[in-house]
Amino acid sequence: MPGKVYLVGAGPGDPGLLTVRAERLLRSADAVLYDRLVDERILEAVPDSALKEYVGRAVGDDASHQDSTNEIMARHALAGKSVVRLKGGDPTMFGRGGEEAEFLLGRGIQFEIVPGITSGLGSATYCGIPLTHRGYSSSVVFATGHEDPSKESESVRWKDMARAADTIVVMMGVARLGSICSQLREGGMDASTPVAVVENGTTERHRAVFGTLADIGERAASEGVRPPANVIIGRVVSLAGRLSWK
Repeated sequence: MPGKVYLVGAGPGDPGLLTVRAERLLRSADAVLYDRLVDERILEAVPDSALKEYVGRAVGDDASHQDSTNEIMARHALAGKSVVRLKGGDPTMFGRGGEEAEFLLGRGIQFEIVPGITSGLGSATYCGIPLTHRGYSSSVVFATGHEDPSKESESVRWKDMARAADTIVVMMGVARLGSICSQLREGGMDASTPVAVVENGTTERHRAVFGTLADIGERAASEGVRPPANVIIGRVVSLAGRLSWK
């Protein structure tokens, strides 16, 4: 009898932010396929009898890596196993969870999607930045700064976004930070708009660099900020100094 695949969010990094549902599934899994940013302490919940297999993908890896991950999921499920596909953050927030669900559906394999706290939210919260606030922000948008390289053109319309939302969270955007900020300014966003770049958010290596739309590119570069990192743009960033609790 075929098994089932659970597409599970591991949260933003801090093991304490793993959901109860996710932990229960890990403890009962026959196989766990985990990504690069999943904290090793989370994997301690996996029973010794279960298979643990690393299927992480780093920036720049061949896109065919996803195809092999799909096939591994299918192989274990069709062998009757309970499979946890463990992803950093949330499976459907730039985590290819939707694509993997479509693949499983096409193979006739049962699946369930278990949400996790996305790193864009966790990073901001651990800095004391509320993504919405009645006095500062009534809208927030999440965008990726690292689109599919096979696309002929960029689909994120940064210039339009400059006036479309009060708060912008850019995930995986460090490499293109300068260009993104420049396009937002061209779209009408004030150069003095506060910006935070949060590296390794919620983890023991969590750190943040602050600046404005005009200078955050230079500040992040001088501080040597590297992925994984999220960028938060908007007036709410100015609250970090007062509301930081870590």
